[in-house]
Amino acid sequence: MGVQDTRRKLDPLFDPSSLAIVGASPDSWYSSRITENLIDYGYDGDIYLVNPNREAAWDRECYDSVSALPEVVDLAVVVVPREYVVDVVRESGEIGVPAALVITTGFSEADERGAELEADLEATAAEYDISVAGPNCIGLANAQAGTVLTGLCSREPEPGHIGLASQSGALSFATFFENAADEDTHFSHIVSTGNEVDQSLVDYVEYMAADPDVEVICAYIEGVTEPRRFIEVARETVATGTPVLAVKVGSSDVAQAAAESHTGSLTGNDAAWDAAFGQAGIERVPDIPDLTTRAQAHAAFDPPNSDRVCIASTSGGLATLLADLAEERGLELPQLAEETEATLLEMDDLLTFGELHNPVDIRAQGAEVLPEVADELFADDSFDAYVFGIGLSMVDEDADMIADHLLEVAEMTDDPVIFLWTGRKEPADLDDPQPYERVRAEYPLFYEPEKSIDALASLVWFDEARDRLVGRPPFELDGRPASDLPTDATLTWSQATDLFEDYGLDLPATRSAGSSEEAARYASQIGTPVVMKVDSPDVAHRNHIGAVRVGVDSPAEAQRAYEEIVANVFEYDSEATIEGVLVQEMVDSGVEALVGASQDPNLGPVVTLGSGGTQVEALQDTTHLIAPFGKGDAYGALKRTDLPARFEHEFGADASLDSLANLITKVGNLVAKRQDVAELDLNPVMVRPERSVCVDAFVRTE
Repeated sequence: MGVQDTRRKLDPLFDPSSLAIVGASPDSWYSSRITENLIDYGYDGDIYLVNPNREAAWDRECYDSVSALPEVVDLAVVVVPREYVVDVVRESGEIGVPAALVITTGFSEADERGAELEADLEATAAEYDISVAGPNCIGLANAQAGTVLTGLCSREPEPGHIGLASQSGALSFATFFENAADEDTHFSHIVSTGNEVDQSLVDYVEYMAADPDVEVICAYIEGVTEPRRFIEVARETVATGTPVLAVKVGSSDVAQAAAESHTGSLTGNDAAWDAAFGQAGIERVPDIPDLTTRAQAHAAFDPPNSDRVCIASTSGGLATLLADLAEERGLELPQLAEETEATLLEMDDLLTFGELHNPVDIRAQGAEVLPEVADELFADDSFDAYVFGIGLSMVDEDADMIADHLLEVAEMTDDPVIFLWTGRKEPADLDDPQPYERVRAEYPLFYEPEKSIDALASLVWFDEARDRLVGRPPFELDGRPASDLPTDATLTWSQATDLFEDYGLDLPATRSAGSSEEAARYASQIGTPVVMKVDSPDVAHRNHIGAVRVGVDSPAEAQRAYEEIVANVFEYDSEATIEGVLVQEMVDSGVEALVGASQDPNLGPVVTLGSGGTQVEALQDTTHLIAPFGKGDAYGALKRTDLPARFEHEFGADASLDSLANLITKVGNLVAKRQDVAELDLNPVMVRPERSVCVDAFVRTE
């Protein structure tokens, strides 16, 4: 679905010029609250009530049906028992109503009958091309347009610049909206996605991304019906300048598949989602408060020009804590310029002694001259972002002065300025508003050190993600080709070799021996020492049964090794099929890496990479990529492993990992194009600056 098509389908939901509440009744808790919210919060479109059992309600006429209304409305809000929902949506579609918001519950989340009704609703939406939100949803709100279509909204939403799509209905309004409003944080759009019978979380994200009023998009995700489309929409959203922050729950909802390869045992569903989010530039955050506090920063600031941060605090301990948190998140803390340090040390009202560093300890007295301190720091070209930590009461008699100073400082620069205020919040005498509330009404205000630094780091990470994603190809998969591979099988080396060579993977010189004499001859031709291993579809792990010999250094030894390998295989499985014993060039130096792939049930082909060898599970040094991807993504993934450090130790700081990045990218292309490859495991890959050689391989097809 293109952006224009999404807007056509969703504008009637979020910005209807007229609407009908079907099932409107003062006796119905939910429909009454929706109706009253529309009236009380100033919706300026036409509101029609549909209830064949009433003549009037709220001093308005009640109509018998949607088709009896004096006009074709933009939106039908459906709050009727589940048995009547499909009929209402069908009737709406027949007369040309473009959208329906189905609040009613009791569908697939309830029982078998509900699932049948949901299937009918989906078919009806498709038949009449009517956009359906829900069913089983709490509703939605568009604060920019003044549309509030929910019963769980205790106050009128103020228009903000944060979009929210939530797969939890109660959380969307009762938690996200209410908690944010308490902190003077406001949304542009809020939507509870419900069962997503027609319009989905992906559609809502795409819609909000196209709205210039939306500065940042938040998503609460339990499961995505179109995962690759979601990733592509999010990638495009980030690349064009709108951050996407997400809480993804249910990390254990899909158990890891029991797989024969190292790759299958290392790739879990949640790891695949982490990889997908990273490649799309989505910032995955741990919890709801993190989502809203980071969104505050994105709504208020453009990203800084760099990750160079200045931290100043009234408390030396708080300053040090903030500095530690910043460094943990990869933020840089340059030292003050000499002139800046000298000027601050000379300030009469600043109780400093000897020298100042970054973080800057301005002591409690510094709160009284905060604008003067800030002016000097802002003039220092060493920094592009700032954190001011105030460890003093937010409500006592000095707090008014501090609040005035913070608001003044906020206007002094266009760079991001994060305010952390950690003191007392409960006053002895109530006074409305409290000083700290005056600040947060106009500017993001944080109370916890970690959340303040996370917010700043989020700005930096978004800028890096946006730059990385501009011009990247989409996450498109080729159609499944007619396969020349056996189905539901473990490939032999010769079958795997043909596949690997098609995609340019580097393999060692190899011959397949059918007798001990051939093994001796091939060892002589290749040049000893060689590696020998069985080639059998019935043996997944050769090492475990003694079917591998390394460092075979003569033709005579090759002959003996052949006989031992065959004997060990038949001892393991007397009916095993042996295609041959491979005699292989011995690549005996380099860093051992693992490069593998598997098919995630939701996200499709996932490539796994990390340190390889026989101890790969014990090392737990792996990361993941969603295929296909470019070499830049491969390099980014490598940095998340120990491989660069191991490679530098082996070959020096100037040695290039380009050959491995190329190999990883080729494997991604392979599994994106050949989705009949269920599992692929290249372990080890021997990595040297000049080449990365796949010395062993496991491939299983569907």
